[in-house]
Amino acid sequence: MKNSRKDIGLLIIRIVFGIAMIAFHGLPKLTGGPELWTKIGSSMQNLGIHFLPTVFGFAAGLVETVASLLLIIGLWTRPSSILLGLTMLVAMISHLAAGDGWSVASHAIEFLSVFVAFAIMGPGKLSIDKR
Repeated sequence: MKNSRKDIGLLIIRIVFGIAMIAFHGLPKLTGGPELWTKIGSSMQNLGIHFLPTVFGFAAGLVETVASLLLIIGLWTRPSSILLGLTMLVAMISHLAAGDGWSVASHAIEFLSVFVAFAIMGPGKLSIDKR
């Protein structure tokens, strides 16, 4: 069966956004250690969650790494996209609560919009989900 341009486009977006999330967000968080995890996890305070910041910080790095890998290969794309979207929502809220402004929060908003789109559309035909 011939692949449509739409499916090739979705594959390219999955690969580029997945690699960018792993390389610039997920792996640096995972390798940053407990001090960084605690700092990142403390952003949950903006949502009224004041416990286990180290766990939440580690979880953010884990989601940004593992869910992005799943997004790239197109496996469990919708649940992965929802987890990534929630992570980006927290990042957006944290930037806005810190007074960073919309221009700084825009990076998280851009990633959030892509992950919401994949949660709605799915990965396209060039994925394990569609095999």
